[in-house]
Amino acid sequence: MTARLRAAGCVFAEDEAAILAESARSPDELARLVARRVGGEPLEQVVGWAEFYGLRIAVEPGVFVPRRRSEFLVSVAVGLAGQRGGPAPVIVDLCCGTGALGLAVAALLSRQDEPDPSGFTVATRVELHAADLDPAAVACARRNVEPAGGHVHAGDLFAALPSGLAGRIDVLTCNAPYVPTTEIAFMPAEARDHEALIALDGGADGLAVLRRAASAAASWLAPNGVLLVETSERQAPAMAAAMSAGGLTPQVHEDDESGATVVAGVTGVTGVG
Repeated sequence: MTARLRAAGCVFAEDEAAILAESARSPDELARLVARRVGGEPLEQVVGWAEFYGLRIAVEPGVFVPRRRSEFLVSVAVGLAGQRGGPAPVIVDLCCGTGALGLAVAALLSRQDEPDPSGFTVATRVELHAADLDPAAVACARRNVEPAGGHVHAGDLFAALPSGLAGRIDVLTCNAPYVPTTEIAFMPAEARDHEALIALDGGADGLAVLRRAASAAASWLAPNGVLLVETSERQAPAMAAAMSAGGLTPQVHEDDESGATVVAGVTGVTGVG
């Protein structure tokens, strides 16, 4: 099995073989799982879950797989939210995919020792909402978010949210696509062929959806609330400008280890981090 995975281009063939063996309930099922992985499906879609910030997140076929580099966005969000203090925060995860980002932020702010979406409840500690335009993503997010006490909505960005959230959101994550249209063809095949195009294509310069989020976020954020998005390093100045144009104070955060770049936009502050 390991040799087949390695021959198919799986860099971490030994680790993947162990995960596949653990996930299969019979030799026949293992053979089917291996065949799917060798055929190019993302490992997370094959086994039905991804590990993200200590959580086991359900992942369904066709749904965007949460990336480990996005754990940096969660860390930044929790750090900024922790500076606010006050009552239980309102967290919203737009373009949520599986719902991993919002759930991880909620779990960490809930200060659970073992943040497991199958075993902890966020409803008494935070108010968690997630939304996506893709029906498959919405269905998948409901598997992850609703058992933890959160709410999942279907629709385009803020149009999906209940009007009662306006002016109340403390942490707003929007992990929208930021790959320019002309660069989609150069993405790994397992993403390009097995994740929804709507979750990958960010338009001409990659920032089409993120600009829309930045332009409308201020009216949805609470005082000292924050919008957080992920971009590439070269896109960060343009995204920071979009945050400023939307009435937010931009901050650019970078993580050399993961190569992640996060642009945050904060309401009600005058300094730039």
